Amino acid sequence: MDLLSPQIIILTLFMGAFAGFLAGLLGIGGGVILVPLFLWLFPLAGFSSDLVVHTAFGTSLAIILPTAIGSTLAHRKNGNVDWHMVAFLALGGALGSILGSSAAAVIPGGMLKLFFGLMQIFVSLKLLLYKTHVLIESQNQVQNKSLALVGFIGGFFSAFFGIGGGVIAVPLMLVFLRLPIHKAVANSSALIVVSSFAAVICYIWYGLNVPGGMPYSLGYVNLLVALLVAPLAIIFARIGVKLASRTSQEKLVKIFAVLLMFVGLKILFKF
Repeated sequence: MDLLSPQIIILTLFMGAFAGFLAGLLGIGGGVILVPLFLWLFPLAGFSSDLVVHTAFGTSLAIILPTAIGSTLAHRKNGNVDWHMVAFLALGGALGSILGSSAAAVIPGGMLKLFFGLMQIFVSLKLLLYKTHVLIESQNQVQNKSLALVGFIGGFFSAFFGIGGGVIAVPLMLVFLRLPIHKAVANSSALIVVSSFAAVICYIWYGLNVPGGMPYSLGYVNLLVALLVAPLAIIFARIGVKLASRTSQEKLVKIFAVLLMFVGLKILFKF
């Protein structure tokens, strides 16, 4: 099979819609679904394993960018985006994503997959072990340097794993900044816009001169897959945002944690 076969196109569209829905619901950018999908899909389409991981990360980020824009606009309409916080989150996120993509470009794909699975499980356990009262909103003003640091960490791992950054930034905002879940999700979506844009540019740049690149690709970004998935992801991201505003904090945290644990275990056991 190849990327233009009906089976792969249908599967890609379905998973893209699901990833977009999760992006809006949880503020995670959808990468926790897209990356595992591409790690399975690209070899199925006959592509070299040497290119699969980096192209999965780069393509995921290219889809996450417009999805995050759609999610951010929807969260803005609901009044959940704190633009002062976002400014400092984005400042750190831009720098972190450049460094993260640069690091990923020189690390073998197999090692990146291992790191990806371990990261998912670690974050999941962090959220599952924290009690609900720990996540109560802080009454103190969040310091700008703390916001920039959270943005930097989220941006770095966003680019390093091709996941959008929400899987790191949302837990940090919940646990260390003590933001309510809905504000954390909204701010994370805005952060993802900046960090994923910077990371996509880097993944394109680092993959331009790599021999044996995939067809329909620009650097480490597969344009065909990105164009197929992005429109559906944007539409379903808005649906996810609407549901998020009607869902309790505890339910969102639990959904987020269980999802990360599932994906992490699947990656480690060769999803």
